[in-house]
Amino acid sequence: MTCPPGPAVLDLLPRLAAAGAGDGPALAPIAADEPRAAAIAAAQGVGAPLAPGEDDPNDPTALVVATSGSTGTPKAVLLSAGQLTASAAATAARLGAEGSWLLALPAHHIAGLQVLLRAARAGTEPVVLDTSRPFSASAFAAAADRVPGPHRFTSLVPTQLRRVLVAPQASAATAELFEAVLVGGAACPPELVAAARAAGIRVVTTYGMTETCGGCIYDGSPLPGVSVSRTAAGVLALSGPMVARGYRGRPDDPAFATAGTFVTADTGTIAADGTVAVTGRADDVIVTGGVNVAPGPVEAALTALPGVTEAVVVGVPDGTWGQAVAAAVVSDRVWTVATVRTALSGLPTAYRPHRIVRVDRLPLLPSGKPDRTAVRALLTD
Repeated sequence: MTCPPGPAVLDLLPRLAAAGAGDGPALAPIAADEPRAAAIAAAQGVGAPLAPGEDDPNDPTALVVATSGSTGTPKAVLLSAGQLTASAAATAARLGAEGSWLLALPAHHIAGLQVLLRAARAGTEPVVLDTSRPFSASAFAAAADRVPGPHRFTSLVPTQLRRVLVAPQASAATAELFEAVLVGGAACPPELVAAARAAGIRVVTTYGMTETCGGCIYDGSPLPGVSVSRTAAGVLALSGPMVARGYRGRPDDPAFATAGTFVTADTGTIAADGTVAVTGRADDVIVTGGVNVAPGPVEAALTALPGVTEAVVVGVPDGTWGQAVAAAVVSDRVWTVATVRTALSGLPTAYRPHRIVRVDRLPLLPSGKPDRTAVRALLTD
C-alpha cells in the first residue's frame, strides 16, 4: 500500500529553514563536528541528483535524511512524500487527535522533522525551542506555555524527559498542557516511564528509526498499517506504508531486500497479542568469555540502583575475556566495581560490569541517543 503524495509534506520543505534546519536536514550544522558533518553530506550526496531507482514521479522522494550513526557511519535514507504522509497519518490515528506541536528536537533528525510534518498536517504552526542550546527544563516549560490548545503534543528523548521530571514547575506544566508526550530515540527505562506517569505526564513510548519515518510502534503496539516479524537471526523486521525507499547510493542493501520491509539491527520478541518488546541491538551484544551479553538488562539493573539515573553498557577489549562488560553511569554517589557487582548479584556473573566510570552527563549524539563510541573510548581509557 502506498499513500498518495501529501501536499502538507511537500509544502513544508521551504519552511524547514525557519525551524532551525539551515538549508534543509542534509546541510544542518551538527555540533561543530566537521568530520561527522562531512561524512553525512557525503552519504546524502549533497548537490548530486538522485540516481535511477531513488525517485518515483508517482511518489517523489521528498527528503534524504541521515541516520544517527550511533553504531557506525551514517546512512542516507530516501523518504518519499507518501511514506512521510503515512507516518503522520498513523500517528494522528493512534493519538486520536491532531493539534499543535512543540519542537524540542533537532529538525535535521527524523524525530524533529516528524514534529514539523505532523503540525503541517494539522494546519498548525509549531512552537520551536532553540535546539542549538543545551536543553533546559525551564525553557521547555516556557515554550510549552505558548503552544495553543486544545490538543498539544511534543516529542522528547529520555534524557530530556528526565530533566523535565526533576524540575517541579516544568513537570507540572508538562502534565497539565500536553495530551501526549512521545518519548523515543533511545530505550526509555521503565522506572522513568513510571515516574513520569505518576507525575501525570502522559508518556507514549515510541520505537522506530529514520528508515521507518520515525516511530512506528507506540507503547509496544504497532501503528495502523504496520506489521512486525522476526528473522531467523532473531532481529525485528518492520513492514508498512511508512517504510523508506532505501538508502542513497546503496541499491542492494540487504536491509531493504524486500520492498516495503526494513530489517532492523534490533533483537526483540513479539507476544501473542502482537505487542513488541525490543531487547537490544544485535551489533551491541558483548561477547565475554564466550557468553553473549545484551547491554539492555544490565543497563536496566544499573538504573534501578539507588542514585543511578542513567547508564550505558558497552564491551571493551580485555586480554582475558576478549571483551569486558563496562558501564558509564550518572549517579549522585560513588560506585566501585566491587559494590556494583555485589548489587547486581541477581544477574548472571558474566553480565556484571568489570569496569565502571561515573560521569556528570552521558555523551550524546546530536539526535539525543547515547554516543556508545564515545562511552567505549572513555571506558577503554
